[in-house]
Amino acid sequence: MAAIGKIRSWGPVLATVIGLALFAFIAEEMFRSCEATSNERRQQVGEVLGKKISVQDFQSLVDEYQDVLKLSQGRDNLSEDELNQVKDQVWQQFVSEAVLEQEAEKLGLTVTDEELQNILKTGTNPMLAQTPFVNQQTGRFDVTQLTKFLADYKKAQQAGNGEMAEQYQKIYNYWKFMEKNLRQQTLAQKYQTLLAQCLISNPVSAKMAFENQNQESDILLAAIPYTSIKDNEVEVSDADLKAKYSEQKEMFKQLFESRDIKYVDFQVVASAADRAELMKTMNEAKQQFEAGQAPAEVVRKAHSQQPYVGMAVTRSALSPDVAAKIDSMQVGQVSAPFESKYDNSLNVVKYINKSQQPDSVEFRLIQVVAETPDATKQRADSIFKALQGGADFEALAKKYGQTGEKQWMTSAMYERSQSLDADTKNYITTINTLGAGETKNVEMSQTNLILQVTARRAMVDKYDVAVVKHTIDFSKDTYSQAYNNFSQYVSENKTLEDLEKNAQKFGLKVQERKDIFNSEHNVAGLRATRETMKWIFDAKAGDVSPLYECGSNDHLLVVALTKIHPAGYRDLADVEDVVKQEVINDKKFAKAAEKLAGVKDIAAAKAKGATVDSVRQITFAAPVFVQAAGASEPALSGAVAAVKAGQFSPSVVKGNGAAYLFQVLSKKEREGSKFDAKQQQSQLQQQALQAASRFMNELYQKADIKDNRYLFF
Repeated sequence: MAAIGKIRSWGPVLATVIGLALFAFIAEEMFRSCEATSNERRQQVGEVLGKKISVQDFQSLVDEYQDVLKLSQGRDNLSEDELNQVKDQVWQQFVSEAVLEQEAEKLGLTVTDEELQNILKTGTNPMLAQTPFVNQQTGRFDVTQLTKFLADYKKAQQAGNGEMAEQYQKIYNYWKFMEKNLRQQTLAQKYQTLLAQCLISNPVSAKMAFENQNQESDILLAAIPYTSIKDNEVEVSDADLKAKYSEQKEMFKQLFESRDIKYVDFQVVASAADRAELMKTMNEAKQQFEAGQAPAEVVRKAHSQQPYVGMAVTRSALSPDVAAKIDSMQVGQVSAPFESKYDNSLNVVKYINKSQQPDSVEFRLIQVVAETPDATKQRADSIFKALQGGADFEALAKKYGQTGEKQWMTSAMYERSQSLDADTKNYITTINTLGAGETKNVEMSQTNLILQVTARRAMVDKYDVAVVKHTIDFSKDTYSQAYNNFSQYVSENKTLEDLEKNAQKFGLKVQERKDIFNSEHNVAGLRATRETMKWIFDAKAGDVSPLYECGSNDHLLVVALTKIHPAGYRDLADVEDVVKQEVINDKKFAKAAEKLAGVKDIAAAKAKGATVDSVRQITFAAPVFVQAAGASEPALSGAVAAVKAGQFSPSVVKGNGAAYLFQVLSKKEREGSKFDAKQQQSQLQQQALQAASRFMNELYQKADIKDNRYLFF
């Protein structure tokens, strides 16, 4: 009993200990849950209508789209700008799909497999023409080719032939991408059509639309432009600004947060010493060219960024600066070193030769290989003699296991090559210099080629030019000096006020950029600024960033965040200039209207100071442009349509650029116009369809979109 009593006496202590233990357990689980949620959020590229996409999934979609572009365009790589476009398109596609899926689900809209098969059988969808399954004779998509490919694809996967299976997989992935987009496009068309059916037409509205488009009015117009009234003649109060802001508030709504920055960007360029050192190299190259040294050797020793392959090329294969330079040179001449703004380079050019050669050559060949070099030579001589004696080329080619079929070679196939070995150069030169019908036995390092030219087309000028080209780059010492100077500027000026005050002292300039969004790919038009973008959207107003090295490793950047504009309505202070101009125009109109009050004809309006001019062919459907006001005036078009021929405007019309009164001289239907109710209703239906196509903008605004791409890409 004593033991039980003792245990009971510990009750409050035990309860406290157990309570603390339970709290610690719950807190630990909450912490883990919050940490997991935080980690998940850090890996999310974005979110649309609650549908999240991780960085891994987004990258997979980007890779998929890249592969499609590479395959369809026959390319190995995309540029940085092209890759940014791909990322934007993938994001837009993700947003569109998420928004459309939700709307389609509400309405029960789907695209069935049967519908997709019908689209494939019809084969008229423009998207199908972009696939490899197009009949070359008809130029149309052929579903049987697709069916055959899918069957062959399965066989290739089962056979396990590495290279063939890989090629089939690439085409299969391309098709699956097109199929997915075809489904999405069809679903969007269904939704759009459904919306369009809500916008109907009838004979009455068709007749009105026809008249609005074709009834033309000629008028005498009296205008008092707002520019004729000085701004200081009207008074704008805070109450006026607030009232106009409230009236036009919807104009100032933004969907996403934006930020204003001020920044200092310094581009490191070559110093005078760097230029002098490079000029020494260029002068040496010039002297060597003039001394008659082999062009290829001069170019190699000078480490030129443009190799010399020893082939004459068309003008289009030359860089624009070199092509322009040889226009003022003679064959055999060497240029003095010259600077090119085209690619920021110094250049020396030797104009070696100019010749007329065919741009396209049709030829055929027999490749001769035997057990030994001597045997190869003897066999090649024998074949050549046989051809000289009238033997059939294709028959001889087949005798040695070749087709001997004709093929074309164009200048574009070789003239941009960075290097050509001796055999290739000999091969190309022979083809270009043989006449039509001529045959030659060409000895190569490992084989002989019996070449016969069968046709030559498009004789063009070709140029043999050797170029020593060097970008005018800064040295390590120059960059280090620039970095130290910029670093000192950043370290000594920790506030925006100080950055602005001391910029000139360091030879720098503070620039401003308003409304930068996190969907942009760079800051201040510079490459490699993702870290800067992340800082901007994590900073507070007034913060100054660390020093960033960016661009093509040639820019130094510091940024100050000046203001944050959250999603929603912009403050009056942000849009005050726009609002103030609207208020000024309102007050100028009031002054002009007061001046024109009681005016009953054009002469009286002119006497009041109005500018008078005739304006012809005004229709209700199109806003008239008034030269005197320099403005497009839809309100004037509407007012003219409501006044009969011969009558004067009942009131002063408020336009975008002036106050107006007018006299309608005549009204008539446009010459050659004829009302066709059926055709006009069809036209209105098309306009409704176009209006419905803008549905995505409305859905987009309500999709609660979170775009975090700037954190990853």
